[in-house]
Amino acid sequence: MKLTLYGAAGDVTGTAYHLMTKSASVLIDCGIFQGNPNAEKKNRKPPPVDYDKLDAILLTHAHLDHCGRLPLVVKAGYRGPVYATPATIEIASLVLRDAFKIMTSDYEKLNRRLVRNGKIKEEPPYNQLDMEGAIGLMEPLPYQTEVRVAPGIMVQVNEAGHILGSGSLLVKAREGDRIRSVLFSGDLGPYGMPIVRDAGSFTEADVVIMESTYGDRDHKPLKETLEETSEIIRESIRSGGKILVPSFAIGRTQDLLYYLENAFASGEIPAFPVYLDSPMAIEATHIYMRHPELFDEEMQDFAKNGELLRYENFIHPVATPEASRKLNDLTGPCMIIAGSGMCSAGRIQHHLRHNLWNPATAVLIVGYQAEGTLGRQLVDGASHVRIFGERIAVRAKIHKLGGFSAHAGQSDLLRWFNHLAPCRPRVILTHGEDRARIPLAKVLEYDYGIVPWLPNYGDSIEL
Repeated sequence: MKLTLYGAAGDVTGTAYHLMTKSASVLIDCGIFQGNPNAEKKNRKPPPVDYDKLDAILLTHAHLDHCGRLPLVVKAGYRGPVYATPATIEIASLVLRDAFKIMTSDYEKLNRRLVRNGKIKEEPPYNQLDMEGAIGLMEPLPYQTEVRVAPGIMVQVNEAGHILGSGSLLVKAREGDRIRSVLFSGDLGPYGMPIVRDAGSFTEADVVIMESTYGDRDHKPLKETLEETSEIIRESIRSGGKILVPSFAIGRTQDLLYYLENAFASGEIPAFPVYLDSPMAIEATHIYMRHPELFDEEMQDFAKNGELLRYENFIHPVATPEASRKLNDLTGPCMIIAGSGMCSAGRIQHHLRHNLWNPATAVLIVGYQAEGTLGRQLVDGASHVRIFGERIAVRAKIHKLGGFSAHAGQSDLLRWFNHLAPCRPRVILTHGEDRARIPLAKVLEYDYGIVPWLPNYGDSIEL
């Protein structure tokens, strides 16, 4: 049995792991690359596997860096199943259609420039048929049930606590009389986050492929983060400034809405206008509400007692570009939640362009910011940034609120692994930059006597 890594090996995007046995070929995740200078070039090609012999694709969850290259796989000829939890199928369908819409718009703009310069137009890496074809291949994978997905391959998915529908995948492969188990952690969420249940535990695996996004540190405690956020909001209400929140449409946005409505209900902050300026986030929120069976107890109680309905008139969905542009005329106080989460595209760029120069503006960074993104520049303290070719002064207050992260910090990663430690599995650390996974590797060696493997893109290992 051999595992080859075609993404998220030494970085945090482009997840794609190819598992081969004597009788089966399976791809785990198929995501796009983000932030890297070579990302666009990498995103034009599917993972380099033989698609005539590929038996199945498994998705851990629906974020674009885990599912975004699926249309390229269809273009390459793959027609087999793509297994995912029912909620992941709904969200991945939304994400892929939105990504196609953005890609189409970007290429139209690019080709207009090329034509004006007398150059040949460029073709997008895939078309709508490829995208819809990928969605059409998706088949439901229920939680906590072993499912045969390929010859000699059984899979069981358990809650990962990252976003709605996310899962860790335990892959059992039979070779002769022996069964070997490989556990793919997927993206693990912090314990105690709202809405979704905490990550489930596994107790046995021969090999563990484990994410390490924040393997070098813990986040600020959630309680402290919420207190800090409340104070920022109260100050903005007093000053009449705008609060801009670059937020991932899936997961982070729903968490923020939950926290805001809780704060309104408790009187922690006075209710004020919150604009959800993202059609994808609006639809994703509808998907969340269609899956109450995946809520944790706290969210189930909150939904039952009617608090969600009590404050919904303060939450304003902004669906159209025209309505989004009108937000530029608002003077505040108000909050605008818009994608993309790393400020690398989407409506948040327009809001930043119109408001970064204003000292009364507050920008809340609530998620991971990859190297090379506009969000990382803001976090790193840039005095000026370029947006749509224009140099913009950064006078707004930039607040990095790590406690909102949807990724487990070091302690929660170790807490998840602790259930597996007694069986002493082989550990492979992925989905993390070296500055995060090297410290985690040292802790695993010190605490458990296990020396993890830290692979790079294209590396293979015999399991």
